[in-house]
Amino acid sequence: MLYLKTLIIVVQLLSALGVIGLVLLQHGKGADMGAAFGSGASGSLFGATGSANFLSRTTAVLAAIFFITTLALTYLGSYKPQTSAGVLGGAAPAASAPASGASAPAATAPASAAPGTDVPK
Repeated sequence: MLYLKTLIIVVQLLSALGVIGLVLLQHGKGADMGAAFGSGASGSLFGATGSANFLSRTTAVLAAIFFITTLALTYLGSYKPQTSAGVLGGAAPAASAPASGASAPAATAPASAAPGTDVPK
């Protein structure tokens, strides 16, 4: 279970860094005015509008991966395995009170005895 959490944390970290980098690479709404004066990317690898589509789709995929890993870590973090009952299974605990109402022998030392002194049995 620890390896699964570690793997999900690594995937989440890489997707978060990827989303941050891709958002910083994308052009804002005001970039169209700059493209009109010769700073456009028509000769780039993806074409004039291909880079915007590629970057936005990749950002959306990485954001979805980040969202899924966050939900998975939340689910795994809230998972608490049941404690084992041991060999006895569903046996009653030994320190339970007697059911009949009869007085049980006192297992504690009297209040007047000082700590560390021997109490006769």
